[in-house]
Amino acid sequence: MSYDVLTINPGSTSTKLAVYHGDKVLFEETVRHTMQEFADFNNVQEQFDFRWQVLRRVIDAFGYDVNKLDAVVGRGGLLRPVAGGTYMVTEKMLDDLKENKYGEHASNLGAMLAKKLADKLGIPSFIVDPVVVDEMQPIARFSGNELIARKSIFHALNHKAAGRKIAKELGSEYEKMNFVIAHLGGGISVAAHRQGKAVDVNNALDGDGPFSPERSGSLPMNDFLEACFSGNWTKRELHELIVGRGGMISYLGTNSMLDVENKVQAGDEDAIKAFDAMAYQVSKEIGACSVVLHGKIDAIILTGGLARSELFTNKIIEQTNWITRVIIEPGEDELEALNSGVQRVLAGIEKEKVY
Repeated sequence: MSYDVLTINPGSTSTKLAVYHGDKVLFEETVRHTMQEFADFNNVQEQFDFRWQVLRRVIDAFGYDVNKLDAVVGRGGLLRPVAGGTYMVTEKMLDDLKENKYGEHASNLGAMLAKKLADKLGIPSFIVDPVVVDEMQPIARFSGNELIARKSIFHALNHKAAGRKIAKELGSEYEKMNFVIAHLGGGISVAAHRQGKAVDVNNALDGDGPFSPERSGSLPMNDFLEACFSGNWTKRELHELIVGRGGMISYLGTNSMLDVENKVQAGDEDAIKAFDAMAYQVSKEIGACSVVLHGKIDAIILTGGLARSELFTNKIIEQTNWITRVIIEPGEDELEALNSGVQRVLAGIEKEKVY
């Protein structure tokens, strides 16, 4: 049986919406927002009414009868660490999101918007595989200093959606296979997935792991400490150097990998070196995750927006295909992934979880 599900994905500069009937898209819309539209808001929570009006305007424009909906799902925001899965939106979840208890991000509004509409219609609301999915094995939490534990914050929604899709194509199930999955985008996360759980992964939100178009990745600690206490930078400025102005922006002044690729193909030596180095670091992280899985890997999966770059993925393939086969699953259809999680719950294939 197929169900009608509204999916909501609030981003920092957009609001993405879609209604699905089963796996069929009935309509989909991305509303782009300018910085001027958010100028009068002091924080993400103050954007709620604005985003709600966007949601209702888009639905009305398509002439869809919301009374046909069976459920509403929002993009999961920054919550306490949870296992992967589809979660009912609860008051406890909303309280944590409204307080920005675990951090502030536009995706925090996803569950709030879903809950408001679902309650009006008397139907359930959910989130699916939020970025705080934490399934790390205990040994992976060791950082090297007891004051600091490694955290699991990554592109869980796309990781698990790609894992499920490839497992199905290979005639199996995500929960029965071992994958190393690399999400390649503005941030880069590489995880070891053992039979349905991401048992080790870099903290992509805070810039851990390989450097990316706009994140520095792991840095030499002593040199970074020298920068911290040099008096030349504020804490906020240093954070921006790690997340937002690191990686390719730091080396080449741009986070557009299309621009970088054009420079590489034009023979720009600085671009070639940085491009190769990013592919090298991703490949090295894939190798590390392969060790986590003891080399028993069904496939390496490259996903995310950068997986569309044949030039970039070929460099990774050249350095990792001796481990196992490398499969390209480009892009990140977050709305489809949200829908799939809810469809599984409504169909009784998977049980919903409670936050």
